[in-house]
Amino acid sequence: QVHLVESGGGLVQAGGSLRLSCAASGRTFSTYAVGWFRQAPGKEREFVAAITWSGSRTPYADSVKGRFTISRDNARNTVYLQMNSLKPEDTAVYYCAADDDPLGSTFSHNYEYWGQGTQVTVSS
Repeated sequence: QVHLVESGGGLVQAGGSLRLSCAASGRTFSTYAVGWFRQAPGKEREFVAAITWSGSRTPYADSVKGRFTISRDNARNTVYLQMNSLKPEDTAVYYCAADDDPLGSTFSHNYEYWGQGTQVTVSS
């Protein structure tokens, strides 16, 4: 069982930065892939970024490539999402999720555990 808690969301102006954290409980967290997803009002949940258990592979959605960076610190059981050059269209609730397949996925239905989400609002 893995319990996930996101933090770091907030209100920021366009062009600004935020760093989201996903803190996990569970001794085997280091063997899980972790993904970040987001959901804006009236829209479906979409993939943002993922990281394999080792950090060796980090796929990104085209919409955030070059602006967002995912990383993990397995010693701290934490995954981060550094978000730079934020745009109003990045406004959404951001969720982290854990996949017991260590290679991860860009598909939300593959993830077994989800956090409660953290709101990110980017003003123009």
